[in-house]
Amino acid sequence: MARELTREEKRKIRALVVKWCANYNKEYGCLPLECECYMFGKCWTGAYCRYFREAVLPLDPALEAALLTEGPPPVFKPCPICGGAVPVDGRMAYCSEVCARIALRRQKREYMRKKRR
Repeated sequence: MARELTREEKRKIRALVVKWCANYNKEYGCLPLECECYMFGKCWTGAYCRYFREAVLPLDPALEAALLTEGPPPVFKPCPICGGAVPVDGRMAYCSEVCARIALRRQKREYMRKKRR
């Protein structure tokens, strides 16, 4: 069942299209359609531009989960390292392996600092 998009979701969709969509041009809009981008007028979940769904939406995993799952949007917490989205359910503490490695290095550095005293 479709639900209405929130203002924040609409803002994120617009930002993703402007920054990452290969079909979008500021002067002409959507190049294949030669009109304004379909995703700019989107008010409900449901049908999305195929290129947006397959190539652009995976760049924001939190928005992807919110748009492609049924029911209320899932809850995310911020990553302590970069501020990215981390699902609340499950054991993940960081948004990616890169952030996990950075956190591990910080923990080791702090441990060695305390051990030297």
